[in-house]
Amino acid sequence: MNDPEMRDRINLETGRLQWPELQRPFASGAVIAVAPELDLVDVAVKFTEDDRDSVHAWISAGKVVRATDDDGRRWNEANQVFWAVVVAPWVLVQEMTIQ
Repeated sequence: MNDPEMRDRINLETGRLQWPELQRPFASGAVIAVAPELDLVDVAVKFTEDDRDSVHAWISAGKVVRATDDDGRRWNEANQVFWAVVVAPWVLVQEMTIQ
């Protein structure tokens, strides 16, 4: 399924977050890290549509992973900034590079 209205809605729900704003969902295990080469909105749409084939392919390739304690330590040290979207119960994030 490719619903352009859903994609537009999810795109409007994305935003920039800093590490302190993600600490609570991270602590509950709800943060999913999305590889920078993937489109965050496309991944969120596939999660919303429950497109298991696409999601499992990304997981198998290591492109979509549950954030680890090592990620949390690294993000804390860097005061990381993210592009993020909530797809309940998950928070999908991509690291941003601030120039």
